[in-house]
Amino acid sequence: MADRKRLFLLTNDDGINARGLSSMIDLVRPKGNVFVIAPDQAQSGMSHAITVKYPIRIQKQKEEDGLIIYSCNGTPVDCIKLALNKLLNRLPDMILSGINHGSNSSTSIVYSGTMAAAIEGCLNGVPSVGFSLLDYSPDAEFAGIIKYVDAIIENVIHRGLPDGICLNVNFPVNHSNEVKGIRICRQNKGVWREEFDQRTDPQNRDYYWLTGEYFNLEPEAIDTDEWALKNGYVSVVPVHVDLTSYESLDYLKSWKFNPPVGGSA
Repeated sequence: MADRKRLFLLTNDDGINARGLSSMIDLVRPKGNVFVIAPDQAQSGMSHAITVKYPIRIQKQKEEDGLIIYSCNGTPVDCIKLALNKLLNRLPDMILSGINHGSNSSTSIVYSGTMAAAIEGCLNGVPSVGFSLLDYSPDAEFAGIIKYVDAIIENVIHRGLPDGICLNVNFPVNHSNEVKGIRICRQNKGVWREEFDQRTDPQNRDYYWLTGEYFNLEPEAIDTDEWALKNGYVSVVPVHVDLTSYESLDYLKSWKFNPPVGGSA
């Protein structure tokens, strides 16, 4: 990949053999060179975790003209870090994460390995997008959404993204009708309320399986990703990697401390 064709870096959190990743590879290959490094097994829910307690290992799965594929025993963020710092000889032109099998809308972004990879790319100054389809099946069908994936990628190629911004893109599942279109949205306010299914193993030791249910805290709002998806639209949410709550700075500066702390900026 020594030539100066456009370079795409791809990963996911469903694992190297996921259909969503294969669909993304097929889409972007005609657009330039493609470098893939993805977990060797599912890493859903890993958020921005990185591996520090054991060695990270990679294995080349394929190399042909314009395409290199590696598997990695680490997390999605490990994959991006390793590619940017060790495996690539230059920054990629774009980082694409997914297409994920399952939703990453609303507060799911906090837990998402898919979006963590996109955020890691954004932190390194690379235009980055995370894509997810609201279908958790390993056999999920992506053909119906590819033209929307392509349209978003083309816009990022030709128009770019603001500094410090990546995109969280989610697709509805609509088997009977065409997707209605794309809506630019804000993140819905919601919460996952977890439950733990308690069981006992043959050695009489308790163990737990995490379950839970999503609760929409603003079901009537029409400008959110949850509304868009429920109503058959693709949701596109710009995500800011700067987590500072700027509107809260003046409020916090009004607090009184004893003993006093150093002056504020």
